[in-house]
Parts: sequence; structure tokens; C-alpha cells
Amino acid sequence: MAYTTTSTLDDQVKTAFDQVAYFALRSQPLFEMVADVRSTAQSHNGSGVQFTFYADMAQATSALTEGSDVTAVALTDSAVTVTLAEYGNAVITTAKVRGTSFLNVDADAANIVGYNMADSLDKIVSDVANGGTNVTHVGQTSRGAITASDNYSAAEGRKAVAQLRTRNAPGWENGNYMAIIHPDVSYDLRGDTAVTDVIQYQLYQEGAPIRAGSIGTFNGITYIENPRAGLIADGGSGNVDVYQTLICGHQAVAKAFSRAPGFGSDPSIVVGPVTDSLRRFNPIGWYHLVGYGIFREACMQRVEAASTIGANT
Repeated sequence: MAYTTTSTLDDQVKTAFDQVAYFALRSQPLFEMVADVRSTAQSHNGSGVQFTFYADMAQATSALTEGSDVTAVALTDSAVTVTLAEYGNAVITTAKVRGTSFLNVDADAANIVGYNMADSLDKIVSDVANGGTNVTHVGQTSRGAITASDNYSAAEGRKAVAQLRTRNAPGWENGNYMAIIHPDVSYDLRGDTAVTDVIQYQLYQEGAPIRAGSIGTFNGITYIENPRAGLIADGGSGNVDVYQTLICGHQAVAKAFSRAPGFGSDPSIVVGPVTDSLRRFNPIGWYHLVGYGIFREACMQRVEAASTIGANT
């Protein structure tokens, strides 16, 4: 007796294809929100934007003398200039791949391009923010000397808060500062005996907005956990990885952009134009004319440390 099986009908029994595409695992862009100073009142378009600061006057603590005029003092100022640069990326799909693929290639390309836009700009801001000069190396005086046991703790956070408040750095919601912390460093912090359930209590009871990735507020810092936090492979002593925890207040980073027609604070998704003779090539990409720069160095503090679960060998 003969049976008709999948082996005998192998020309018609084939693997099915899911028509929903999946994408690479993605972390959420975070650093853009640190750039909270925006160039919204420019005098004219230019290759960069200058932000001006006034210095405060010295305290006047001496009593005035009756019949004598006060001695006037001059105002002083300083400036930070953020230079604009072009950023962008693009892909081109062909007519043949659009006509033969079982997936919606153009829609999938738009998804990938959109994420690349957010991912790229966040990396640009991250590099600027982590380039500040206010830095503490846990247990050491330099990055290259950090050992596997030089880990972030609640005490390091308290020290950073003291440094920021001494410099009059303005906080975020409820006066707290914000820290972008790597999951490996978060692991060490939450294992610290000084950190208890007060983290979760404060997260839900204080009324401040709950940011994506937040693990709570402790000792004046709202911690945002994300793998985008700075990581310098083999940056410490031997092969110890060094993690950068950025703790900042308002006005740490400035964002400059063109206000000319067709430009603005947000990047643009660009579709086309199709320029080949047979209209076979369909480009899609993103473009942004923007600049980022440290606005107030006093409003940021970076803590560099190793992690007990980092790559330390």
C-alpha cells in the first residue's frame, strides 16, 4: 500500500513565511532629553548659534554712606557657541525587490530609517554630554587606574549631588537630578545595602513624571537605566571595562538648529525624489541640520566606575 506523504509531494509542501517583519532589539533613545536648552529666539540664520550668559554681581554687604553715591559696577557676560552640522542616512530600494518580496519592503525600510535617525542623534548627544570635564573616578584619580572593585555606590551618588548643588545646578522635577546609568552599574547600586525599597516608594509616591527606564529616585537622583550609558571597553586597569554614569540638572546641554524654512528642531524623513529614467529606485532617508554643545559645565557630573558584572578580564 502506498501513502501520499509530504515527501512524495515535496514540490507543494513548503515552508510558510510570516509576513510580519521583526527588527533588531533596540534601546530607547535617552540623551536627547538632556539637551533641554533650545535656540528658539535666533536673531538670524547662521552656521552656529551663540548663547550668552550674564555673570551675577558680587554681593553688596557694606552699608551705604549717607550723602555719597553708590559706586556702580559693570555687567559682565560670556558666551557658548554651538556649531551646526549636517547629519543623515538613507537606503534605496529597487523596483524588483518591491515587486518580488513577500514583505512590504518600503514600510520596513521606513521603520529602520526612523530608528537609525533617533539612534544616531542620541549617540551624538551622548558623546557631547559625556565629554564634560567634571568627572569622578571611583576609588582612583584617573580612568586608566580603575580596578574591578571600584564600583558605583549610593555614596558616589550623594557626592555627585553635593557637587552639583554646591555649583547651584538647577534640578529637574521636584529638584532632583537625573542620572543615566548602565544596567551593569544599576545592578551594583541596587545591591548596595544603603539602597532599600525607598527607591520604589519614591518612584510612585512623589508625583514626578515616571520616565521610561526609571528605577526610582534615591538621595536626590532619579536613575534612568539604559544600555546607552557610556561604556569604555578595557578603559580601566588591565582589561576592566569603565562605565560612565552621567548625573545632570537642567541646562547641561544646548541644542542649536536652523530656523530657515524647511528646517527646525526636529529631523526630517526624506522620501525620494525618484531620479532614474525608469523610476526603479526609491530612496528614503533622514536629514537634520543641528548642533549640540555643553551649555553649563556646572550642571553635569560624570562618575566613572567598574561593575561587578562587567567584562573585567
